[in-house]
Amino acid sequence: MKSVENNRPDQQGPAAAAYPTGLRLSRSRSALLEALRAQSEPASLAHLATWTGLHANTLREHLDGLRRAGLAERTAAPAVGRGRPEWLYAATLAAEDDPRPEYAGLAIALASVISRTSTQPAEDARRAGVDWGRRLVRDRRPESAASPREAVVEIFDQMGFAPEPDDQDRVVLLTRCPLLAAAHENPEIVCSVHLGVAEGSIAAFGEPEAKVELLPFAERGACLLHLLEGK
Repeated sequence: MKSVENNRPDQQGPAAAAYPTGLRLSRSRSALLEALRAQSEPASLAHLATWTGLHANTLREHLDGLRRAGLAERTAAPAVGRGRPEWLYAATLAAEDDPRPEYAGLAIALASVISRTSTQPAEDARRAGVDWGRRLVRDRRPESAASPREAVVEIFDQMGFAPEPDDQDRVVLLTRCPLLAAAHENPEIVCSVHLGVAEGSIAAFGEPEAKVELLPFAERGACLLHLLEGK
């Protein structure tokens, strides 16, 4: 099985990502939107600057763009003292349109731990993903799947990747990344976890010798997942 390629999105790959509105956002603006959506409550400009590492002026520009697109909103914080209240920002996408799965926080924490402690982060991340994929099949058994490859597509759909498979489920376009901000920061680790999920789930569903390949950001606004039969 092939390991994920170490393609950092700031070096290669598409410059944009698609969202349910049909708009297309730059990598930086997509990552900021994911950061907004990861917050449990509206966030201040200072908090977002710490979270994203972006300069305040750059943040304002991207936040204004997201607001114009209807993807973010701005409200005034409660007044404290005599100064002008600061602005708080939040994403506006409805919950049913949110592609982030429930495991997002755990996956980000996992990426951080592996990055700090592992001597072979990509391989350790892939192995964690394999175990995860097997558990997903066990817990969510895709009953409607007619083949192991179709089961993998269904699993990735449940996880929020909005997959678009070809007619034989051999080449799958992953049009969303539920961990986009984390993937931008640690593509080797996060994408290796997702590769492992594909390997683990297709093996658990009956094709242990299948060849799986994940090409991060191989298409404009999407990753490519190849699911090929083994020898």
